[in-house]
Amino acid sequence: MARDVLLAAIIGAQGLKGEVKAKIFTAEPDTLGAYGALHDRKGRKYEITALRPTKDGEAVIAFSGITDRNAAEALKGTELFVARDALPATDEEEFYHADLIGLEAQDSEGRVLGKVAAIHNYGAGDVIEITRDDGNSVMLSFTRETVPVIDIPGGRIKVAVPEDDEDNDHVE
Repeated sequence: MARDVLLAAIIGAQGLKGEVKAKIFTAEPDTLGAYGALHDRKGRKYEITALRPTKDGEAVIAFSGITDRNAAEALKGTELFVARDALPATDEEEFYHADLIGLEAQDSEGRVLGKVAAIHNYGAGDVIEITRDDGNSVMLSFTRETVPVIDIPGGRIKVAVPEDDEDNDHVE
């Protein structure tokens, strides 16, 4: 099954000629155009005609066919994707966050804890979100100590579940 990978999100219009400001999720913002045309959730394609990185993790982008501020403003909130197979292959011990979504999370004894729902970064490092069968989510620091095994071909990760504290508000 082909999976789309989120590469950017439009955060607003820039100037009067149809350019947009975007939050970029690639390691280097200027590589965004290297993967071909981007698309939104509805399948509309966006061809980058110009891109200039601005502050960290952001860029100003011009798209083919978007030529005025009104058209650019209408794109605010649009998420831009590329097909997973358009991205370069990963090295051993490397992965894309999108490859982890949907993997089964198991404890060290193989008991199922839930499924990986997302990887977040709130500024202090990555956090892995695991959704349990009861619909509740568990957020854990996404480190090698917490997630010592990532088995993408096997469809699972191993999680070192933290010990319960006295208030019993951790994962059980």
